[in-house]
Amino acid sequence: MPPSLNLVFCGTPRFAVPALEKLVAAGFPVRLVVTQPDKPRGRGMELAPSAVKQSALALELALTQPGKIKTNDEFRAQLSALNPDAIIVVGYGRILPQWMIDLPPLGNINLHASLLPKYRGAAPIQWAIASGETVTGVTTMRIDAGLDTGDILLQREIAIAAGDSAETLAPRLAALGADLLVETLRGLQAGTVHRQPQDSTQSSLAPILKKEDGRIDFRRPAQQICNRLRGFQPWPGAFASFRGKNLQVWDASPLERSLPGGELFLENDQLLAGCGERTSLRLLEIQLEGRKRMDARDFIHGYHPENGERLA
Repeated sequence: MPPSLNLVFCGTPRFAVPALEKLVAAGFPVRLVVTQPDKPRGRGMELAPSAVKQSALALELALTQPGKIKTNDEFRAQLSALNPDAIIVVGYGRILPQWMIDLPPLGNINLHASLLPKYRGAAPIQWAIASGETVTGVTTMRIDAGLDTGDILLQREIAIAAGDSAETLAPRLAALGADLLVETLRGLQAGTVHRQPQDSTQSSLAPILKKEDGRIDFRRPAQQICNRLRGFQPWPGAFASFRGKNLQVWDASPLERSLPGGELFLENDQLLAGCGERTSLRLLEIQLEGRKRMDARDFIHGYHPENGERLA
């Protein structure tokens, strides 16, 4: 068995926690965990630690939370003194400076939640579902100066179930990715894993989500709207305007039913909204601004929408 690799782990969200825990369980020495500074959350806006920080503390690992890294001489000296064989990066949330990319002999190894070169960017899980994919996966890659453009090391596929949302798919990808990271490092140690350049002609982007991405465009076909609803959970979700107020759509299903775009139609306690390409959306669970979530039947009896009213 080759000697263990000295690792530095950079990560922030819950998605990165299984990777950190699996590396430690596999016996890899994680000399330092790097995560983002505590951020204000909740109504009281109290400082809260990242999921990775909580995991690192539970594992009794050395931890640092630099506010900046590109021109941080103290942080650079700290990493250089550790002389890591590889730096593992999982959802860290910062662009790595070139000095950090050049530091370890095995490079900065990133776990990315898509089958690169598809869905490069900050929200690959969300956009894969929103785009109607039935298969996605995880990739380990060598980070370079581009946006998820580095050489691929290993990949694994996973099916996207018809009912999957970003919330249900992410934990499965995180677990799959954690195993893949261990396999990648062991393969690099043994010389059995080799770098493969990405085919950038096949690339697609998964940009960071904006609030407006959740606004329903009723010119789209209903299935596409449902895909985006599932992909954009828990935020920004899917919403429209009803009688001048925000209407959050929590659950819906597509129908082959031709109605004018955005127009409501009531049928036997069912609430339909017209969509593009001669389809309709059956609204199942919705929430009017300032009110609780409710099923369509309760909404109909509570707010008495009329046939022909429009969602915008």
